[in-house]
Amino acid sequence: MAKKHQSQKVELPTPGELRLLRVLWRIREGAIEDIVQASGEDPPPNYKTVQAWLRIMERKGQVDHRQEGRAFVFRPLINRGDLHKLSIRNLLTRYFTGSRAELLVALLSDERISRKELGKLEGLIQNRRRELS
Repeated sequence: MAKKHQSQKVELPTPGELRLLRVLWRIREGAIEDIVQASGEDPPPNYKTVQAWLRIMERKGQVDHRQEGRAFVFRPLINRGDLHKLSIRNLLTRYFTGSRAELLVALLSDERISRKELGKLEGLIQNRRRELS
């Protein structure tokens, strides 16, 4: 079984890899055929394409596998929460020079923000202030 090295930096998934991660998060683990069938796509993704993507994802530290008989059973190594954090860090670094304040200003200046979302953000900020005090 392949192991994820602690020092290995996980890369953001491509859109295709993200589709496979979403399937794996839903089914928890599966052989390639399980993943193809669980994709729910019509037509389903090509078996060989999924196999190639999974190998690439394994090198990137996104999935791992174990052998069960002749089949490789894949499981995700990164969960949704970790991917969200990684994506936000990438967004901050690439577009907001690492400034969370700049990101928040951009979010708040978007005219599509609802009162409900604004209230939720206010609550989160207040809770975070309390945690840091």
